Amino acid sequence: MKDAVIVSTARTAIGKAYRGAFNMTHGVTIAGHAATHAVSRAGIDPALIEDSVWGCALPENVTGGNAGRQVAIRAGLPVSVAGTTVNRFCASGLQAIAQGAHMIRAEGARAILAGGVESISLNQPSPRNAPEPWIVEHKPAL
Repeated sequence: MKDAVIVSTARTAIGKAYRGAFNMTHGVTIAGHAATHAVSRAGIDPALIEDSVWGCALPENVTGGNAGRQVAIRAGLPVSVAGTTVNRFCASGLQAIAQGAHMIRAEGARAILAGGVESISLNQPSPRNAPEPWIVEHKPAL
């Protein structure tokens, strides 16, 4: 079994939700910049990257539509690079990195692009009073 190692990192600045320079910036745009620089810093051929795994806490909202695939495209990777989006809420980015490491160690992938993305400013608050009725009735303690 081969080792999985992190060969490069990149991140964007942290902004305040609903304010600041990134207020109306799409999450894929932000992640695309970070991914582009991470791949460049790694000094590897983008064609070696087999998959793009990105965590997103609210993938059903604005950053939906398979953010993992969209980030790969924004980063200039070949269109043959697959993409997937992972949701584990606040641990989504960490889960994406763990999944990428698994793909290298257990499945033999050569290189994986992995990270986390969210643009809270573009996600409207969800209705608080919309619980799933069956769960409320049958599992009220939850």
